[in-house]
Amino acid sequence: MKEVQGYISDKEKISIRTQCELLKLNRSTVYYQPVGETEENHTIMRLMDEEILDHPTHGVLQMQDFLILYGFFVNHKRVRRLLRLMGIMAIYPKRNLSKLGYAKYIRPYLLKGLKITKPNQVWAIDITYVPMEKGFMYLTAIIDLYSRYVVGWDVFNSLEAKNVLCVLKQAISQHGKPEIINSDQGSQFTCPLWIDYVEDEKIKISMDSRGRATDNIFIERFWRTVKQDYVYLHPAENGTVLYCGLKDFIGYYNHKKPHQGIGRIAPIMLYKQVA
Repeated sequence: MKEVQGYISDKEKISIRTQCELLKLNRSTVYYQPVGETEENHTIMRLMDEEILDHPTHGVLQMQDFLILYGFFVNHKRVRRLLRLMGIMAIYPKRNLSKLGYAKYIRPYLLKGLKITKPNQVWAIDITYVPMEKGFMYLTAIIDLYSRYVVGWDVFNSLEAKNVLCVLKQAISQHGKPEIINSDQGSQFTCPLWIDYVEDEKIKISMDSRGRATDNIFIERFWRTVKQDYVYLHPAENGTVLYCGLKDFIGYYNHKKPHQGIGRIAPIMLYKQVA
């Protein structure tokens, strides 16, 4: 992979995007630069990421207490900043925080009481922090709720809305359109770039209610699986290694790993059966 990356040059007449497409190389791995956090902060973030999987209601002060147990005496401002950098927010009932300029992009939750009976009926999309040996990246994934099949994913070094839209476009090009796509109310999904594209494609938009831990439960379970079974066990040296490792693991997850919720079969068997 590193040898292939050596062929990429910004001095060529064709764009870096086109060069990556011709070489079948993920563009995010070319642009990746290690994030400028200290080694101690990376350790703290890794610990908090593991803790939030088991205790999603832990806020800043509880995380501060948790870190003290590991010998990290950090103030609450630092904990809050790192959690925000990771894109993590504790789950608990909150007041309505929608303000003018954002409220018009909020959409209702459409999955309550909905019977999901076929592939591509409902997709769920989310973003999660992924630690590496030095630095970190963000993983965006889309899962088909009927089959638990991951229809699209990619890793990025930022939380920009264009990244999640790129993953959605790629998934649609490979698998067709879903009837509904569900997300949280993060800034990536409550912006005109996301809303305009999805609605132009005649896809219904569903959004989790604020403070609801179970609205997007299936993709949360996927995060737990990918982190506990791969990410924490095999910390990546860089973005290229991370991408290649995730590609192998998600391939295993889709095609070989049995899931109890779908009758102990692999997602591909249920997704391709009638998709």
